[in-house]
Amino acid sequence: MEFPYSITLPVLFRDVDLMGHVNNVIYFTWFEAARTGYLVELFECESPRDLPVILAETACQFKAPAFWGDTVLVGCAVSRLGTKSFDLAYRVETTTGRLLAEGSSVQVCYDYQANATTLLPDWFRERVAARQATWRSSEGR
Repeated sequence: MEFPYSITLPVLFRDVDLMGHVNNVIYFTWFEAARTGYLVELFECESPRDLPVILAETACQFKAPAFWGDTVLVGCAVSRLGTKSFDLAYRVETTTGRLLAEGSSVQVCYDYQANATTLLPDWFRERVAARQATWRSSEGR
């Protein structure tokens, strides 16, 4: 998987619905796990509670079903940097390379004490550029 951040997760019994495949809401949980891990690294936080962002939007395009017993890789990358917000791109595939889903989310920089949005810091832009230089060129972005 050619993403600057990825995690490996097992499909658990609780993830499977009555139709026998992974329920659609689980993909958003997988996105959250990748998003939290990557942003904790990028913002150099000790805990997800310290992240200065709030989730504004998320979307998922389902490509193929996942099943109990599968192991999935969830990739995450910053795909757009704005003034106060940034987008993340996600890809979920099995360890054998079968594409399961692609998704996106919009995060807004946020000061929880002031209850207000903030500007995206320049140091964050620089950190993303350094971490994702290879990914951007390999993905043709």
